[in-house]
Amino acid sequence: MPRGVPNAKRDESALRYTSFHVPLALNPKHVGSTYLKSDTQTLWSRNAVRAHRSRVVLDETGTATPTETRRGSKVIVIHPGSRFLRIGRASDVTPLTIPNVVARKHAPPVPRPTYVQGISRPREERRRATPSTTAPSGDEYGVNVASDDPFDTKVAAITVSLRDRMRFYKLRVTPNAAGIATAFNEQFKPEIIPESNDPYHVDWITSTEQPYLVGEDALRIADPESMGYVVRWPIYGGNFNTRDYPSMQVVYNDIETIFREALKQKGIEPSTYKDYSVVLVIPDYYDRLYVEALVRILLVDMGFKQFCAQQESLAATYGAGISNACVVDMGAVKTSIACVDDGLVIADTRMVLSMGGNDITEFLSVLLEKIGFPYRELDLARSYDWNVMEDLKARLCTLAEGDVALNLYDFSVRRPGKPTEKYGLRAYDEIILAPMCLFEPRVIEFDRKRAGMRFLTRAPDMAEEMVEQSSDKFTERYTQAMLISTQHLFPVLVPAISMEPVPLLTPPVAQTPATEGQSLAVTPQVPSASATTPVTPAAEEPASAVPSAKDAPKDEDVEMADAAAPAAESGAPSASGEGETASSENKAAEPAASAEKKEKEKAKGKDKDATPADAPVEIIDVDDADNKPEATPAASAPPAPAQPIQPAPPPQMIPIGFRAFNIDVSFEASKLPLDVAIFNSARAAGGDEKIRKYLQAVLVVGGTALVPGMAHALESRLQAIATPLVPNMEKVQIIPPPKDVDPRVLAWKGAAVLGKMDGVADLWVTPADWEMFGMRALKERCFFLT
Repeated sequence: MPRGVPNAKRDESALRYTSFHVPLALNPKHVGSTYLKSDTQTLWSRNAVRAHRSRVVLDETGTATPTETRRGSKVIVIHPGSRFLRIGRASDVTPLTIPNVVARKHAPPVPRPTYVQGISRPREERRRATPSTTAPSGDEYGVNVASDDPFDTKVAAITVSLRDRMRFYKLRVTPNAAGIATAFNEQFKPEIIPESNDPYHVDWITSTEQPYLVGEDALRIADPESMGYVVRWPIYGGNFNTRDYPSMQVVYNDIETIFREALKQKGIEPSTYKDYSVVLVIPDYYDRLYVEALVRILLVDMGFKQFCAQQESLAATYGAGISNACVVDMGAVKTSIACVDDGLVIADTRMVLSMGGNDITEFLSVLLEKIGFPYRELDLARSYDWNVMEDLKARLCTLAEGDVALNLYDFSVRRPGKPTEKYGLRAYDEIILAPMCLFEPRVIEFDRKRAGMRFLTRAPDMAEEMVEQSSDKFTERYTQAMLISTQHLFPVLVPAISMEPVPLLTPPVAQTPATEGQSLAVTPQVPSASATTPVTPAAEEPASAVPSAKDAPKDEDVEMADAAAPAAESGAPSASGEGETASSENKAAEPAASAEKKEKEKAKGKDKDATPADAPVEIIDVDDADNKPEATPAASAPPAPAQPIQPAPPPQMIPIGFRAFNIDVSFEASKLPLDVAIFNSARAAGGDEKIRKYLQAVLVVGGTALVPGMAHALESRLQAIATPLVPNMEKVQIIPPPKDVDPRVLAWKGAAVLGKMDGVADLWVTPADWEMFGMRALKERCFFLT
């Protein structure tokens, strides 16, 4: 063998793919060539030089004299969402916004339109005109559950949180408001408005032979089932809607159809696609196959000149004109959270919550039905009935406690083939309880929302192209913020006495199953600093030690992991999902002494449990002793003798916990309350200084951010969490969007800013690059992606 060429290392693992002897790479000390030793020799640099030379030749010959055009006029910015598609030239002031829906002709039998219920429902006999809570005599802020219905119990817990905030702000409560509103709504008769007097009359489509309809036209079909159309939304929660589609190719076809029809409305014909570049806005926590399919549609099927991708949070900071922020994008189906640091999304801070504006709309309809909603034929599966509730949500819902009053509202119902009907409605705290489901997600059925979804998995041999390989490949799919949010679900493995001590991720916990059926949640209990309680390892634990939710007694009152405890009984909300914020400043002030005591106890054992940088911050709800669940047999065992713990590297998640408990980290983390999720995202960015940095620059964008009082609601709840946990924490600040800028289009405008910058020339990926490199081209060119 030539000198300088080393032998390949002997493979002792017997896991080689071939018996062929593969030598290692040449020693660079003995190589005289300069091939691929500088950036100028890469394919990207050679392509740029070649393009520059061709442009110079064309300019000298005069055959292609560039015309003076507005910067960005040849760049198309596309921001697809679950409910709306925003598309337009980068030079436009505002994008074209159309519903991201398509109606196609379907062979008989045509499936009926259905609506997947994501909110808990009361029992059938308690659906209409039966308030969930009653006020006790003598205490205007008190709340009594009206029945044993689980839905009423959940609504009562949210109402307790609202009453505590009203008590703090010294706001009066109207007695018997639900009864007054129910009596008015039950007897109200609608007013018929002639078509000539209705300025918002809808021109329904009653007959057409077109193979498909897109956007508003698809929602104006009078009766899709009888006309042979099936109406579908191809994108759901930052990914493809696999629930309503039989195959992925049908999804791709519908997305391309919507893109083409939207561009036609902008005056861009298919013959000119080759002259346009595309900036695609993708989710922060994106799926590799989702991005790859969209790029294939744009470059291969539609034939655009080139493209680049940008994440939503980074685009929002571009649109707001700031470089550092914790971006909260509140959409229709999901809420994504990520911290941006100097023009780059911090990968470990990304979180996705499975709740958004659609949940507020649905919860509002359920609450209004409880007080006798006068429009009794409401069906959210019909587009015109959904629009009725969307209009009511936009006009009624608020998060400002001072707006809660027994007011009179009106709304109009426009149905095909019938005259417009105008209804009157009286409502009290329903207008604030509906958006409070973002902070109290106990009424949201997360398992039901993802039922029927076929989630696409990444190919094992291609995962390296999208995510950086960590030392522990087990955690590569999940961000640090998600792991922080679900750490209370992991089992604690205690080694045998003869083994070396292993640092634990969290203090030993007493595990208690949740009884509401939403998740296998456990409620950690803080041990004393002097002794530890051993917990049976999950791999050897008997079946009776950790009972399932269905085995627990139905009448046992157990705190849910994703639910809030009343403010009068709980301190600061849980950063791991055990509790939620129930009030604002009063919650930060009342438990100050107990919080300081807990912090001192944690400080004593910090060096034993974890390093200061990675030490989890536990915030535990303090329930009454009578309502505390009984500990499991493993948790009630006598304390083990204390053993010295040797210094060790930062603790890592235990892979066996996933196999034993079958924990879906991203799904369990998506159940967190909004304020807790924002705090955990900031925690994942680093130490206390990073938490203070990002909590003082929270940028809220998206359609749900338009709810009045959202900024103050977030500020007060985040302040209550951060004040007892973060040293020297100043005031939490919510950054409003720039003046006269709709928060719904802020991310699109930020991507348009990128499309008009000179530096975007280094980010473009051409069809030839895509054909040669695939997703590797996206990673190497769009270096802003994480």
